[in-house]
Amino acid sequence: MAALTIIMERRPNTLYGECRFCLLKGYHRDIMKEYFTNGTREVYIDIFMECFNLYLSTNKQLSTLICTSCIQRLREANRFRLMVVNTEQQLLANVLDKETVFINVGDLETDMDIKPEHAHQLEVKVEPSDSMDCDFTFDDTDDIELKDDDKREKIDGEAELLARFPHRYKLPTRKTLYTRPCKGFAIHLDMLRGKNILPRMVAKLLEDESEDSPRKKVYVTEKMAQIQNTTTVIEFSNVTVFKSKNRVGFPCFYCRSSFENFDTLRDHQAKAHKKSETRKIVARYGTECLVVYADITDLQCLICNEKLSTLNELKAHLVKVHDKKIHPEFTDRVIPFKLSHNKHPYECQSCGCNFETFGSIERHMNVHYRNYVCNQCGTGFVTKYRLKVHIKSMHVGGSFPCEICKKVFTTHQKHKNHVDTVHKMLKRFKCPKCPERFSEYFRRQKHLVETHGSAPLRYKCNVCDKAFDRRYTLSRHMKRDHLEERDFQCQLCAYKCFTNNELRVHMIKHNGERIHECSVCKKSYARKKTLREHMRIHNNDRRFACAVCGQAFVQKCSLKGHIKTHHLDYNLP
Repeated sequence: MAALTIIMERRPNTLYGECRFCLLKGYHRDIMKEYFTNGTREVYIDIFMECFNLYLSTNKQLSTLICTSCIQRLREANRFRLMVVNTEQQLLANVLDKETVFINVGDLETDMDIKPEHAHQLEVKVEPSDSMDCDFTFDDTDDIELKDDDKREKIDGEAELLARFPHRYKLPTRKTLYTRPCKGFAIHLDMLRGKNILPRMVAKLLEDESEDSPRKKVYVTEKMAQIQNTTTVIEFSNVTVFKSKNRVGFPCFYCRSSFENFDTLRDHQAKAHKKSETRKIVARYGTECLVVYADITDLQCLICNEKLSTLNELKAHLVKVHDKKIHPEFTDRVIPFKLSHNKHPYECQSCGCNFETFGSIERHMNVHYRNYVCNQCGTGFVTKYRLKVHIKSMHVGGSFPCEICKKVFTTHQKHKNHVDTVHKMLKRFKCPKCPERFSEYFRRQKHLVETHGSAPLRYKCNVCDKAFDRRYTLSRHMKRDHLEERDFQCQLCAYKCFTNNELRVHMIKHNGERIHECSVCKKSYARKKTLREHMRIHNNDRRFACAVCGQAFVQKCSLKGHIKTHHLDYNLP
């Protein structure tokens, strides 16, 4: 009875388990997946992190489900967060039109030793070089807020400066400069930190500040930030970087060499390349297509040899412990994998999901690194270039007829695939172990298994342990058999089915002509399959036997009726 109650409460796109947040058991949604509610896309883990800035453990033994009640609470929290953000923006817009006043709330840690503030010192060196590679050196005492009391002696000009502001207000500190509207100025100061400026450079800047020439804005471009972030992560860690895997193997990030075994690639980079080459290589890429794959097996910092678990931990470590500069406001382009020892299946370092092929986990990483999102279907991509390819192949509609067979396709990509495979007979997929080529990926896989003894790809179902040779088939199985999706419904009766083809076959019941006639009794049927089943009666084909009493029947429905009538203690699926 309990099982029947659970089945009745089940909803589409749900899994049975306990809620991660309140431990309620039942059929719940997955916090990692996308859902659409009234046309609005929802990914519950993203909403949770945006609202509370908390990180959940990715331990595979923990549930990733969320119940309806917690979803409602999460939506309310998100609505409140959005309301606060919108209100703050409106208030700031009104304030910025008038005189802006900075209020310093000070540091929360009251046990810090506050050092007296001194005047900033500008280090000037007179050198014969004409180089313009200059920088300022700022004193770290910048971060200490000004005091309102007169207990300490003020430096020259400080009293006049403080007199310009009402006594109840405090001047901004280095930390408050990073908030609106001084963020750009603070970033500019960071660019000059620790550098020296020459007298010639000051003179050059003063010449450029003439009344006729417009004032130049100094800011960090996206490309500069991406180069800085990527180079910092690679140079100060032991990661092995590579490009997208091809049919030969894993290409080295620094050169054109490819290796079938990833450990060989690791040894190659250690011997043939230096970390100092990284900035030059990264600078060759544009911001639209820059993406670096990194193996983070046994990840550690090269400065202090501390071991770390993830790239995020590494970046936080480099910033806090070693004072390295990383721009967190720009998208992340270093994608983590664990590929050493050629372990299979491939495990996602963000959510723990397993994948049989590198291509499948590579596509999956777009789910976690949604730097650019398609505004038509909500699909995310690591780079802007991948988004452009997606839009061109999936959403640029139109009519693309084949000049040979006159078939019409909705996208240019579908038309190209059709011409290449059907008419040109192009065999894109080459066997990595022999010269044989194939028109389909799965034909090549079959060839590798049968001819070269490679292990077959098997995608296992986590619910019933069935295995499939294609990930698409596994996904279809999950939706049809376990999630019980029935999106197609007959308009004339209550019948629901999984595919449009099943609905089309069903509609013959309502509007199909009975063109298939029995040659023995002259009965007619709309479907040939039904006629074949009927012919078993005349052939006395009793293939359905009762496991209890041995009585046999022509049709399975007759066997079910027999069991319900005579063997109530047994159940036939």
